[in-house]
Amino acid sequence: MPFKFLMCPPDYYEIAYEINPWMSLRRNVNRSLARTQWDLLYKLLTDQIGVQVELIYPVKGLPDMVFTASAGMVWNHTFIRSNFRHKQRQPEAAFFESWFQENHYDVITLPKVLCFEGESDAFVAGNYLFCGYHFRSDLQAHHLVAELVQKEMLSVALTDERFYHLDTCFCPISDKTALYYGKGFNEHDERNLRKHIPNSILVRIDEALQFICNSIVVGNKVITPAKCPQTTEMLRLLGYQVYPVDLSEFTKAGGNAKCLVLTLERNGTT
Repeated sequence: MPFKFLMCPPDYYEIAYEINPWMSLRRNVNRSLARTQWDLLYKLLTDQIGVQVELIYPVKGLPDMVFTASAGMVWNHTFIRSNFRHKQRQPEAAFFESWFQENHYDVITLPKVLCFEGESDAFVAGNYLFCGYHFRSDLQAHHLVAELVQKEMLSVALTDERFYHLDTCFCPISDKTALYYGKGFNEHDERNLRKHIPNSILVRIDEALQFICNSIVVGNKVITPAKCPQTTEMLRLLGYQVYPVDLSEFTKAGGNAKCLVLTLERNGTT
């Protein structure tokens, strides 16, 4: 199976605290609707697209565990565990570490003084490890990850707190194409991204705020948030099969499709 993801059912998902601008204790989650939306994404991945999805048990009191992309990064059957910046998410790390140990992965932990939020802020595309730092992850942590995966690091400073993880404002579609929201970075870093991925597609602010850059890419198939007609049409014109999915209950916590999956295998790389 060329693609495999890790997901966590949203049994305990709620807005229990505020650690990003999207979260508000005054606007809680419709848990029944959240479950329906999560189930639709899971079935789309497994039944329609044919992705293998592994599950980790949710833990009561850890509502953001559903966003598995932040748990760490997997490379060559090694799990590089996250060091969460916010104390509310820090207890998740032990449960994710246990899951990977039980499933016979090698586990690496970075120095505790370095914050690192996994595939939300660091992912390989082509010959590069793309990294975002500032709000959740530290630049020095990404230097260590780049050494571990033996990839050249291309790191950008995130500048808009609404796009606090790299995967909320930058989404590689292929080695030569990506979606990005330009004002998620400074001008120098934006030019650098375009230099390395020349066919990048600049998305509009309204679709960026719908988390279009938090799409899931599986070969020529792209699972996007709903209500992003301009970008989805561009993707279709480029030959991609696009699957818009309504994950509005998860947007309340600052995430969308990509936040809900952690890559275990991609195109033969584990």
